[in-house]
Amino acid sequence: MIPYFIAQIGPPGIELQSTNGVIKIKVSPPEANQVRKMWIAHLRFKYNLVIWENSSNAEFRSKSIFPTDIIDDLAPDTTYCLKVQATLPLDLQEGLFSPIHCVKTTRKVNDLLCAKNVSVLALNMKFHLHWNNQYKQYVSYNVQYLIGYLKKLHDDYSVKWLNVPGCENITDTQCNFSSIITTTSGFYYLRVQAMSEYNKSCFSNEVKVDPLITNEIGPPGVKVDISDVLLHIQISPPGGSENEVMRDHYDLSYRILYWKNSSNNEEEIKMKEIKQTIGTVSDLTPSTLYCVKVQAFSEVYNKSSHYSKEECIKTPGDKILPLIILATFVTALIAVCLVATLLVFALYQVYSKIKYVFFPSCQPPFNIEGFGGQLSSSPYLSTTEEPIENCSIIETLITEVSKSALC
Repeated sequence: MIPYFIAQIGPPGIELQSTNGVIKIKVSPPEANQVRKMWIAHLRFKYNLVIWENSSNAEFRSKSIFPTDIIDDLAPDTTYCLKVQATLPLDLQEGLFSPIHCVKTTRKVNDLLCAKNVSVLALNMKFHLHWNNQYKQYVSYNVQYLIGYLKKLHDDYSVKWLNVPGCENITDTQCNFSSIITTTSGFYYLRVQAMSEYNKSCFSNEVKVDPLITNEIGPPGVKVDISDVLLHIQISPPGGSENEVMRDHYDLSYRILYWKNSSNNEEEIKMKEIKQTIGTVSDLTPSTLYCVKVQAFSEVYNKSSHYSKEECIKTPGDKILPLIILATFVTALIAVCLVATLLVFALYQVYSKIKYVFFPSCQPPFNIEGFGGQLSSSPYLSTTEEPIENCSIIETLITEVSKSALC
C-alpha cells in the first residue's frame, strides 16, 4: 500500500487576532514544524472553518477560508470558538481538526472616513467600483486590488496590494477598474483607501470579483429587415462584435420574441431560440406590422440580459391579385398572338391564290405573242376578240399562204 494514500492528514496550526469587530486568522499547514513531510505541496491544501458562539444554544457555521483570512459578520463583545480542518479535495482526503480556539470580539469603530457600501457593477465586461462617502470634510481615495491567487499562499500578502491605474487620489466615489481584468480564469479583490487632509487613512471592506460571474450580460442590438416571405433579424452580441469575451466565454444564445402589432391586444407573442446572430421568421401576414425584441442568455453561467428595444417593420401588401392579373394578361397576349398568326397565314394563302389566278408569273409563247396585238397574260381568260373571229383569221391566212405558194 502507498503511504501517501493511507496516511492521516494532521491538524493545521492557527493564530487568531480580534480587532475592530472582526477576527483575523492565520493557518499553518499540517507538518509545518516537521523536518520530514508527507505533504510538501502546501498549495493543494484547502481549509474548512467551523465557528460558533460559546453559548448553550450555539449554532455551528462552516465556511472555506484562505491561509490568511478575516472572519466578519460577528456580534460585538461575543466569545466565539472555532476549529480548522485541512483537506485535499483532489485526493478525497480529509484531515484532523485543529484544537478548539476561543476569542472575544471587540466593537467595530464607526469611522466616517471609511468608504461604505463598496460594491461592483459590471456590464459587458466593463467593471466599476462604487462606494458611499459619509465624511463631511475633504477626503480622497485610492482604489487598490489584489490578484486572488496570492491569498492562497501562506505568505503575507498585505504588501502586495496595487493601485488601480486612474483611481489614485480621486475625489469621486466610483472607479473604472476594467483595465486590471486581464484574465477571466482568476479572481480579484478590491478595496478603497480613504485619506483625509490630515494624512489619516482608513481601508474599506474587501470585495471579491470573479469576472465571468460578477459580470452581467447587457441587451443585444437588433436590426430587422423584410423580404417577400421572411422577416430577417440581425443580432449584435452584447458589448459589440469586438467583445470576444462576451461572445466566446459565455456561449451566448438568443431568445427572440415577435408578434403582430395591431389593435387586438390578444395577439399571440411567439418565441424562438437560436445560437446564431441571424434569425428568420416565416409565415408572415401581408400588410401587417411585426415587432421584435431579443434577449441574450448563457446556460453555462445561468445568466440572461434584459430584452432589447422593440424593433417594428411592416410586411408588403398581398401580391396574389397582381399575380393573377399578370397571368391573365400574359395568357391573353399569347392567345392574340396565336390568332394573329393564323389570320396572317390565311390571308397569305388567299393572296397567293388571287395572285396566281389574276397575275400569273408565266408568259405565252413567242409565236402567239406576235399575232393580233397584245394578248392577255392569263391563258385561262378569253381575249377581247371572240374565238370564232380568231379562227377565221387564222384560216384566211393559211388559204392566202397556200395560193401564193402555188403561183
